[in-house]
Amino acid sequence: MKSNSKCKPSQVLSSQVLSSQVLSSQALKLSPVAFAVLLGFASLSFNAMAEEEALPEYTFMDAIKTGKNMTSFRLRYEHVEQDGLQPTNYTNAANTANPTANRELKDADGITLRSLVGWQTAPYQNFSFAVQFINVSKLDDSFNDGTNGFRINGATNQNSKIEYAKIVDPDFTDINQAYIDWTGVKNTRVRLGRQAVNLDNVRFIGDIAFRQVMQVFDGISVFNKTITDTEVFLAHFEEVTQITTVQRGGDIDIANIRYRISPTEFLVGYGYLSNMDELGFGNAWFGAGTLNNNGRANLTADQSNKTFGVRLDGTHPFNPNFRAHYTAEYAKQTDYSGGDKRIDAHYYKLGGGLGWDNFNMRIDQELLSSNDNLYAFQTPYGTNHLFQGWVDKFLATPRSGIKDTFVTATYRYDDFLFFADYHVINSDEDFNTVGGGASRNGNQYGKEWNAAVTYNVNKNIMTKLEYGKFTEDDHYAATPNVANNVAGNRGRVRDTEKLWLTAMYTF
Repeated sequence: MKSNSKCKPSQVLSSQVLSSQVLSSQALKLSPVAFAVLLGFASLSFNAMAEEEALPEYTFMDAIKTGKNMTSFRLRYEHVEQDGLQPTNYTNAANTANPTANRELKDADGITLRSLVGWQTAPYQNFSFAVQFINVSKLDDSFNDGTNGFRINGATNQNSKIEYAKIVDPDFTDINQAYIDWTGVKNTRVRLGRQAVNLDNVRFIGDIAFRQVMQVFDGISVFNKTITDTEVFLAHFEEVTQITTVQRGGDIDIANIRYRISPTEFLVGYGYLSNMDELGFGNAWFGAGTLNNNGRANLTADQSNKTFGVRLDGTHPFNPNFRAHYTAEYAKQTDYSGGDKRIDAHYYKLGGGLGWDNFNMRIDQELLSSNDNLYAFQTPYGTNHLFQGWVDKFLATPRSGIKDTFVTATYRYDDFLFFADYHVINSDEDFNTVGGGASRNGNQYGKEWNAAVTYNVNKNIMTKLEYGKFTEDDHYAATPNVANNVAGNRGRVRDTEKLWLTAMYTF
């Protein structure tokens, strides 16, 4: 699948800098409870050390020198062609139409460079420290990055990119990761600070590393392997930095328990509790009907939800050359902590395939169900770029839900990896359509195919060429019961082609 992240970091910082950057309550918004937990672990660690025999001197500078590099540089060219008109805005209180009305959307071309620079020390007295900085810079900005596509005044339009298709890679400079690890208990790691998290196939929790700005979480996590063949990941996060650079506060609680059936087969149980009043999706999540229990309109409906599920996934080898792949997963999502009462949907993924030598092929179906067109199953913290195709038409699930049936094939030859897939993307519930001057029902969003070739030049340099094309079938209307007008057309998942050319150097 598609993930371009091989992050390691490279900057030696003093312990004073680390303590001010990593533990700053302004840089990383953590609760006093999280700090108390870490201090408790620290006292246990130092008490245990006092009882041990003297060890050969090992200094903090030794820990820095023998640490792990977290540095990489990724250069990317992206081209987007999308059918449709430029968005319609209103430029003043008199509702004077924006000059972009009825103009074709311009093709987007973006060249961006992501620089990750950081270092993690080796353990020192059961502690290790990590800091990683991020900078995303535009070398060609002929695109709408999702933050520069706003028009304040139709007459002064120098900085607006609203006329271009979107490439969500805004300029950004920040602390990408900054955390302290404590390993004073056998088979346990406690991590406090800003951190990237990837669980299972990143459907529910991921760092979205394909985009130049990564998704990272502020809080505390615990990883434990005490039980044989079992990995337990628990976390409490209080802020998430999204790929749009927006930072959102709230509470995210995570429990993920993975049991190893064999070296390549796993059974996972998980629970994800999101007490986030607003995640930036607004009306995209909710349809017409009863307002949430706080009586608020769709745009401000409380999006807090909880998800519990189980996943069986693996590869079963019959001999060194022949193997079977399989996946069976189910999850249920409902409202949580004051969330909108329309949040009630389920998820499944079923699939399997075969592999022979360096060739693999499988067929899968993934359902994100709809609650009577009022709400559909959402995965707001997942790496959604990897699902329903790479063209990113369904990063938020439409209210009518999604049923995606797709075939995937991969082939590895020497240092090359070839990938292709084909998706037939339908809805779970019929939706209103636009076109022909009248509304009707439909259930076919469209079809998409993707292809990629990855070439590893050496252990440090990776290059990749990727292409995706989505073709719309029924013309989905975001607003129910609208004809072929601007308001309805805004919700359409229009024909789109994307091309990516990536080069990455990892230290």
